[in-house]
Amino acid sequence: MIKFSRMAAIGLLLASSLAMAQTPYTDDSTYQGLGGKDGIKKIVDTFITLVLADPRIKDNFNDFDIPQLNVRLQEQFCEFAGGPCKYTGKYRDKTMDGVGTVRDMKTVHQDLQITNAMFNALTEDLQIAMEQHNVPSSVALKLVAKLAPMQRDIVTK
Repeated sequence: MIKFSRMAAIGLLLASSLAMAQTPYTDDSTYQGLGGKDGIKKIVDTFITLVLADPRIKDNFNDFDIPQLNVRLQEQFCEFAGGPCKYTGKYRDKTMDGVGTVRDMKTVHQDLQITNAMFNALTEDLQIAMEQHNVPSSVALKLVAKLAPMQRDIVTK
């Protein structure tokens, strides 16, 4: 497997965030390349472990319901990769009562003061998680390209 450089992926993120619509792939080759639902679950589990250990960004996740975040990321990666899942877009943090309020990406991140450096750290952690699960670089880049447009809503500082 040829590993792609972090800088190349970050460049792709920045470029594609300007040029690419945030819509799922219409075929399931990226989904299959990620290993289907089981593969995506493993990737997300590893990704969250890396994020929560990453000193650059771990503190941003202190108040989040990590099991809920895990489920939403699995849905999101699955749908954007062309899989059969539907990303509900719902997220509830620990400070919300009962069933919680449904919030979009911009609303979820608006008070977190995420910088480009923090966003890039998250992207690096995702790349590492995919590398650890032997996802081909061509597949990994396709997923990153679909997720990249979220940078506009996530980076607030």
